[in-house]
Amino acid sequence: METTEMELTENKTEEQTTETVAETAEEVTTEPVAESSSSSMPEGDLAFTAEKEILLNGLKIVERATVQKGLQPVLSNILFEAVDKNRINLYSTNFDLSIITSIEAQVSTMGKITLPARKLIDIISRLNDGIINFELNNTTMVITSGKTKFEILGIAASEFPKIEMLSDEDNEVEIDLKPLIVGIKEAGFAAASYESNNNLLSGVVCDINKNILEIASTDGNRLARARKIISNKEDKAVKLIVPARVLQEFLKISYYIDEDTIKIYSKNSKMMIKSDNIIMISSVMNGQYPQYNQLIPQSFPKQAKVNVQKMISALERVLTMVDEKKNSVKFKFSGNTLSLMADTPEEGNSEDEIDILYSGEDILIAFNYKYLLDCFKSMDAEDMIICMNTNLSATVIKPDNEEDFIYLVMPIQIR
Repeated sequence: METTEMELTENKTEEQTTETVAETAEEVTTEPVAESSSSSMPEGDLAFTAEKEILLNGLKIVERATVQKGLQPVLSNILFEAVDKNRINLYSTNFDLSIITSIEAQVSTMGKITLPARKLIDIISRLNDGIINFELNNTTMVITSGKTKFEILGIAASEFPKIEMLSDEDNEVEIDLKPLIVGIKEAGFAAASYESNNNLLSGVVCDINKNILEIASTDGNRLARARKIISNKEDKAVKLIVPARVLQEFLKISYYIDEDTIKIYSKNSKMMIKSDNIIMISSVMNGQYPQYNQLIPQSFPKQAKVNVQKMISALERVLTMVDEKKNSVKFKFSGNTLSLMADTPEEGNSEDEIDILYSGEDILIAFNYKYLLDCFKSMDAEDMIICMNTNLSATVIKPDNEEDFIYLVMPIQIR
């Protein structure tokens, strides 16, 4: 069997530029998350107290941009910086992605230090609920909670890379948070899993035009596209190609965002997502992304209505006998029955059937099962519509309850 690839990869990509967060750009200005009111506060070795839950949530947010193994040990650390008597800023960066958050704390001595993220989270998570005390002695942070005491070695804040933030004057658009999250979940998973400096297919298109948000990704064999209605009061337009992993990290920390809207800033090869308490700064990708909308067929002679959960269950049963070298599962649509079949030459075969609604001609078609499971599990619908032409042409899958999300996948040739 051979995979029939989409012609998406025929679109040649332009050379990309991916500036690091630490690089200085003339148009970019640095600003604190909170205004400093520390004129009357003593400065020296940082000392503060904080609630365990508040601190742990903050650490989990910024830990996502740390590097656990790298040439610069400080990149596995989180920078703590007191900005006033009631607030601590937490910073992390791996150069391509930076995250900043602000937490409530009672600061007795202003200062800053970097501490190892993983070890610190391990310590804080094991402490009892309540107030935790932090007192810095040179580069050693003394952590106490009740009768429990830890001393953890840090790295001087002067070794932490400078994080450059986009200013409010840069291309700014404010959009609703919920449709952005839903759109990323529905259509951000189909990007190529590999990354290189000249491969746009490892990115996700985020296109904001008036009150429409379009998110799309493709790896050349499949395409996911979601369109959502948003509130864009100033009718601003912006189109970005964001590394897929950056959007996946955003999904994980979006749980901690309380507001209904977020602001997106962009300039040159950078973007910034900003809420009241979280800032994400990332490089973006430059180049001509494939014209994916032109590749979506407009009509299909064969359409089947299938229950999503029944399909997932049957597919997961059948794939226990799939040949992992090819990942191919055959689907036979005949009458109101869908048969799923897999085989492994050395081990045997499997077959399952589910009831469907289908009135077209019989068709036998094969797919990479991993592509289908990714699609099915991203759907928030009871039923889906599978739209087909031939067993070698693009198949479109969409939820039965909306037209905003479609998934296109190329079949595998059956021999």
